[in-house]
Amino acid sequence: MPFVELSALSNFTFLTGASHPEDYVMRAAEMGLDAIAIADVNSVAGIVRAHTRAREVARDGGPRVRLIPAARMVTREGFTATALPRDRAAWGRLCRLITLGRRRAVKGTCDLGLQDFMDWGAGMEWLIHPASDDWQAGARQLAGAFAGACHIVMAPRYDGQDAGRFARLAGVAKGLGLPLVASGLPVMHHGSRRRLLDVLTAVRLGCRVEELGRNAATNAEQRLRSESEMLRVFKGQERAVQASHELSLRLKFSLDELRYEYPSEIAEGETAAQRLARLAQDGLHWRYPYGIPDKVSAQVDHELALIAKLKYEPYFLTVHDIVHFARDRGILCQGRGSAANSIVCYALGVTSVSPEIGTMVFERFVSEARNEPPDIDVDFEHERREEVIQHIYAKYGRNRAGLCATVIHFRPRMAIREVGKVMGLSQDVTAALAKTIWGSWGRELGAKEAAQAGIDLTDPLMARTIKLADQMIGMPRHLSQHVGGFILTENALTQTVPIGNGAMPDRSFIEWDKDDIDEL
Repeated sequence: MPFVELSALSNFTFLTGASHPEDYVMRAAEMGLDAIAIADVNSVAGIVRAHTRAREVARDGGPRVRLIPAARMVTREGFTATALPRDRAAWGRLCRLITLGRRRAVKGTCDLGLQDFMDWGAGMEWLIHPASDDWQAGARQLAGAFAGACHIVMAPRYDGQDAGRFARLAGVAKGLGLPLVASGLPVMHHGSRRRLLDVLTAVRLGCRVEELGRNAATNAEQRLRSESEMLRVFKGQERAVQASHELSLRLKFSLDELRYEYPSEIAEGETAAQRLARLAQDGLHWRYPYGIPDKVSAQVDHELALIAKLKYEPYFLTVHDIVHFARDRGILCQGRGSAANSIVCYALGVTSVSPEIGTMVFERFVSEARNEPPDIDVDFEHERREEVIQHIYAKYGRNRAGLCATVIHFRPRMAIREVGKVMGLSQDVTAALAKTIWGSWGRELGAKEAAQAGIDLTDPLMARTIKLADQMIGMPRHLSQHVGGFILTENALTQTVPIGNGAMPDRSFIEWDKDDIDEL
């Protein structure tokens, strides 16, 4: 049976994993692996990107690699187990488990105990890591709660002692009555990322690379491995390698199963369509106190008919309600963009100029042919925007509303400063290099920039530093919150994606950014 890696750590375990989720998928395709699980620590932030790349590879005629959604769950005591949801319901419980831990703690951290695993772990396969001193006690408790769904991870350390360690672990597993599953526990997709791995570790620990000591990677072996490599590494324990594929067949859940449900916005016994039609008519009488022109009345009927056909009434009602809240409290706001093409938006008070006076066409705003929802942009005065944000949280609840994430990446200037510091370059040298970079995104550092900064690339340290800075560009640094991009749902959003605390008081946001949401 082919090997399946069930616990790969990506760079969305920030400053720990050295490879993008997409890199793992591409490498898995090259190696002939038919599936891979991206399992970041208490997070599912990177798996949409792996899922998307897997679909792109298959669409372009490449080998099909199935992305298995997972998370490596770690308790406050250090007990570690990779959670692999078997179905959609289990995925919802995993998201609520992560949300529970994130909402208990400050931004960027997670506070969970073993009891939380047992409260929310039904429907998952659990890979228990022998990573802490008392892991066996935790394994017994978890196995007692989820009989037949718990396994022990057997992973190499590549220190020459693995054969004896495997034999001892096999004896412990037999005593616990739990099967073994082999994993390389990779932190990089390819061994060429080893030096970058040390740089990331040094940045995380706040020291220079030469000061890492035992925290440095001892070799480049903790990488994604092929079936043949795993069978060689696990000689005498081949059954554990085969078990990875057997287990993967039980994991049926795919991110393709996720479905979005917009809030119904039904209120006071009216359907969304009835309520929108009433508000539009009331708005027309407000906008045209001396009589509604026939042209305007006909256009409203046309717009409402198309909105009803595409079932967009709830969205218009959401925007209306938020704008009404703001104006009721004297908060300045203004709709803009293609929404100005809509008399319905004008009647609702979302925009302030009637499209009848020009040549604007509603289909620029809402089109059946484009088959995409309308985009209504509303600006609120900066000083009072927080009132609007808190109103949305209050109306929909923290489990149904969350801001989108924004992934903060290492951009060129940040990359050269951070890499230069941990590599031992002086501040004036890194500052000189950083000043040669115009703009802030997507630019490689090379001979031209080095020459402008007066840097000698024949110096091995300088050449290595610039190469590592190039690799660092685009790596995720941490998650931040979008300035105002809310996700609202009819049912619990926490059953689809985890929600965590923001750095600002009373802010919470999901783990996926707008591009991830678009892909899904």
